[in-house]
Amino acid sequence: MREELPVLKPPFTEETARAKVQAAEDAWNTRDPERIALAYSEDSAWRNRDRFLTGRAEIRAFLAEKWERELDYRLRKELWAYTGNRISVRFEYEWHDAGGQWWRSHGNEQWEFDDDGLMRRREASINDVPIEESERRLRA
Repeated sequence: MREELPVLKPPFTEETARAKVQAAEDAWNTRDPERIALAYSEDSAWRNRDRFLTGRAEIRAFLAEKWERELDYRLRKELWAYTGNRISVRFEYEWHDAGGQWWRSHGNEQWEFDDDGLMRRREASINDVPIEESERRLRA
């Protein structure tokens, strides 16, 4: 069942843009592809690194696959800029692979929303850096 949360629709103010970013961080930290996919329009278009996805079904499948590889994932997002129906975010997340190697992934996302507040476009550029477990900054 979908949680009833306030719907944050464009045009964004600083307050609603920050709330949208926090809602995304909270949702992604659940690692629940079904819940997360509800924030995207049915025909949402993504570029994530070198992958291109269209629609909720592809988004759900991508996220399920992602968290099979990226174990103990923890994410932080920060509002970078906003205007009208767009938000730009800086983020980092930490995870480890099946071999126990920890990683910190740094990136930027550009989001575009439809009139109902669903994300219709997401562009994400991400770089991974190997770290030691002792270097982790993000913990549950």
